Amino acid sequence: MKRISLLTLLFFFVFTAKTLAQAGLEVTVIQKENGNPISGLELTVTNKAIGFTENAVTDGQGKAHFTNLATSGRYTVTIPESQQYHSLITDPLQLQSNSTRSVTMVLSSKKTVELDEITVQAPITRINTIDAEVASKLDAEEIDVLPIEARDINTALYRLPNVVPATGFFPEAPSVSINGANSIYTNYLIDGMDNNEQFLGGPKFPIPTGFVQNVTVLTNNYSTEYGLSGNGVFNITTKSGSNQLEGEAFYVVRPGQPLDGETGFAQRDLTGNQVKEGFRRHQFGFGLGGPIVKDQTFFYLNAEQIFDLKDNLLNVPQLGINETVPGQNRFTLLSGKLDHHWSNNFRSSLRVNTGLINIERQGGGIDGGVTFPSASNSQDRNSFHSTLKNSYRVGEGLYAETNLQYSRFRWNYSNAANPDRPSATVLGPSEQTIAVIGNPGFQFDAIENTFQFQQKFTWYTGDHTLKAGASILSAEHSLLSGGNAFGNYTVKLNQQQLNSVAASNPGRSLDLEDIPDGAEVLNYSVELRPTRFGTRQNIYSFYMEDLYSVSSRLNLTFGLRYDYDNLSKGGSDSGDYNNLAPRFNFNYKLTDRSSLRGGYGLFYDKIVYSVYSDALQQSSSASDFKRQLQQLKDLGRLPDNTNFDHVTFDGNVSAGLNNVGYLQGPTSSEISADRNNIFSNSLRLLNPNGYDNPYTHQFSVGYQLQIDHDKLFYVDLMHTRSYNLFRLRDLNAPEPYPINPQNVVVRSQADADATRPIPIYSDENGTYGVVEGDTLRGIARNVIMTETKGESRYWAASFNLQKERTDDNYSYRLSYTLSRLRNNTEDINFRAMDANNFENEWGPSINDRTHVISGFFTWYPLDGFAINATGFLQSGQPINRIPDAEKYGTTDLNGDGRSFGAAYVGNSDRSPGEPRNSDRLPWATTFDVGIQYRLPVITGQKLEFRADIFNIFNAQNMSGYANNAIQSNQIQVGPRSSGRLVQKNASPPRQFQFSLRYLF
Repeated sequence: MKRISLLTLLFFFVFTAKTLAQAGLEVTVIQKENGNPISGLELTVTNKAIGFTENAVTDGQGKAHFTNLATSGRYTVTIPESQQYHSLITDPLQLQSNSTRSVTMVLSSKKTVELDEITVQAPITRINTIDAEVASKLDAEEIDVLPIEARDINTALYRLPNVVPATGFFPEAPSVSINGANSIYTNYLIDGMDNNEQFLGGPKFPIPTGFVQNVTVLTNNYSTEYGLSGNGVFNITTKSGSNQLEGEAFYVVRPGQPLDGETGFAQRDLTGNQVKEGFRRHQFGFGLGGPIVKDQTFFYLNAEQIFDLKDNLLNVPQLGINETVPGQNRFTLLSGKLDHHWSNNFRSSLRVNTGLINIERQGGGIDGGVTFPSASNSQDRNSFHSTLKNSYRVGEGLYAETNLQYSRFRWNYSNAANPDRPSATVLGPSEQTIAVIGNPGFQFDAIENTFQFQQKFTWYTGDHTLKAGASILSAEHSLLSGGNAFGNYTVKLNQQQLNSVAASNPGRSLDLEDIPDGAEVLNYSVELRPTRFGTRQNIYSFYMEDLYSVSSRLNLTFGLRYDYDNLSKGGSDSGDYNNLAPRFNFNYKLTDRSSLRGGYGLFYDKIVYSVYSDALQQSSSASDFKRQLQQLKDLGRLPDNTNFDHVTFDGNVSAGLNNVGYLQGPTSSEISADRNNIFSNSLRLLNPNGYDNPYTHQFSVGYQLQIDHDKLFYVDLMHTRSYNLFRLRDLNAPEPYPINPQNVVVRSQADADATRPIPIYSDENGTYGVVEGDTLRGIARNVIMTETKGESRYWAASFNLQKERTDDNYSYRLSYTLSRLRNNTEDINFRAMDANNFENEWGPSINDRTHVISGFFTWYPLDGFAINATGFLQSGQPINRIPDAEKYGTTDLNGDGRSFGAAYVGNSDRSPGEPRNSDRLPWATTFDVGIQYRLPVITGQKLEFRADIFNIFNAQNMSGYANNAIQSNQIQVGPRSSGRLVQKNASPPRQFQFSLRYLF
């Protein structure tokens, strides 16, 4: 009683919240002889796993709807025997959250077919006869046999059509791309609820396969229920308990060397950070699900622990140090779910997820480094979800769902081992860095608390299925960032001091106090504003949709969605209120085994919070900077109604002080610096016009064919056109400087600075500008503002063939995609190469592929024995060709200050005569194999032995794998004609993973 009372209280607490669609089943019954629908037949849906049974009668179009269904267990649809027809039953059907599955049952009349009172079983594979969404999914059975690293579902997503491993723009960027787009714009859901890290994008909670029932990717023309992305959606349906107590306990090991293949290149851990020497992994955990009250209340628990063991090399010959520094990554993933069935008309589900992830930066480096353990730090990525979902019947044909979710995400990028200490970069007599000690020298600690409310109604009336819903997603952001409030020193040792430090034999324990007091301080800087700042992001969404069943063969869907994101206000007085998104699609069943589908939709993106946060963190409210903005407004670079108090902020700033003794510099709390006189290379402001939400027009047409009872073929043609994409504009950019490839003349930074709207000069006192005769030092060389004016174009044809196992001993999937993606902005930090000329930036996307061939084949030669082989073939990703510094003396040919380090977002100059991303890397091919055997132990219990071999042929691919663009091979020096291709990175070599699992 206490348990039921608690669920009742929780339900009424969230009764005013919103939903996405509950799981549903649409069954169409037709007569085999003529293809006509059969009306008036009573169908029975049964799910023995949860003790569920429900009846429905087919309407005039031969359709019966079963709604408000749980996703746990499997359903069968039965047509009982009658005087006219034999009985018919489907194979078990698995449902997914937020989706309705379509099934067609073909009946033969007893007058034409004589059978001896048997039940005919319907086939398992189905075409989609409901709508035109371009989607695909992986079920638990397929996930179970696929080679998946560390049971991380994210490493399996690119097995789905139109999904590829992504080259991201920071190490922790999401690792998969849909349709070649930037991976941070994808929408990640768990059971239809938000799982997005709002600061930069990507999943908050990295859900393990042990808690996944199925995963679906929606790539084009999906329902108006889904929004906040013009790219695509990953929706994971989690496992639930049933009447049968079931579970697993497992141990997984990646032993590393000497079994793994040899490579000279660093690899990435599960978070995208580099690892190399001595890397190995241990993982263990369990899953357990079952009934609390039979047929009524069920639970499922999943707990997984991962330890990554990794070694770095601390190598400082000047101090006689060459030591291995061991490190460790820790992943703790905990999930629980409680489902309660009040009745067939009322269900509740409570889910909790917690992820505790710690990535250690223990010192040293992948191939040797000079960071000592005293300056070590770790990256924490901790997440929490608490979700309550309720689906219920309101009246005849009217159903609703009410949901509430609270989530928290903390991304502490620099959790220092010595947080309250200065940092020192120590140089030797030749000014070569020999040590970094004390503190990492910066801080970045982002905290996000998010509430999500959802309410949705579905009404079945006649030939119409009407849907309407509303949602609120509210995220409170708080960021502590900037430099070190205790100061950062750059010191130089003379030979005598260096000899003294070496003689003390400090080893890896070298710290601040081991440096002589008399060391020369070359530079001292201290963060002046070590404070937290942020704002609340509120996103309001409304949608309505009508699925009109014109006939038993034709469905038309009309939808309209509206989203408002308060961050679109930016530095303006009002936000982007006109985000109305119409959607239309059709699905025409040509025969009982084929259909034609297509449609159009308008999809809006949310505002990525980092766009707003960066404008605050990197801004200034100094009077000099406001004078600079006033001058830019007078020059027409800013709107006349710009309010400087609205577009500027007291962001982070570091002060550099002279004549400071070693460890004698004042801390942030002890210094009072004049912010007005500190020059910045770059400052940002909020856009005074606000931000228009990015949007995408999506067009698609497709054909589906059920070749046989277990084989499905489908092809989709897709075209998208995106507008209002994020990019950066420099309001104080120097004049254009076209480069003549036949006669390259480098412009110096001083010459470029002299052509800026507000010229930048230097004297013995530093850097400054002049406005109306006044010398201003608290200004910026580059005045940066995010604008939403970028565009992209995507064309693709996707061909897919899949076979279910059914009665055979094998199954397979095969997918081929031919595509082309071009854009004139790549990322939120993308800047044009020369003077904001974005028209010259049109080129292939960094994640563009022309050809992608993906597939997997599973063979079951013996009972309990399975062999899975996967293949992934991709044509090469683009190369951005940059200038040869050995030839020109610099990579900054136009003198605007861009350098090689910014090349990954296209900001550097390019090799003369080369457009952006003008070259291509070679094809990439990867084959993986998974072998498993389940040994029966006692009744209902098995012991599974499994070996996975990734990249079995040890291919050294230069593209086509999840990667950080800064470290990738997609930046090359010199023109295409040079043929120069320097390999800086490679796909993971051959790797082994072994697991032992107890199933019961």
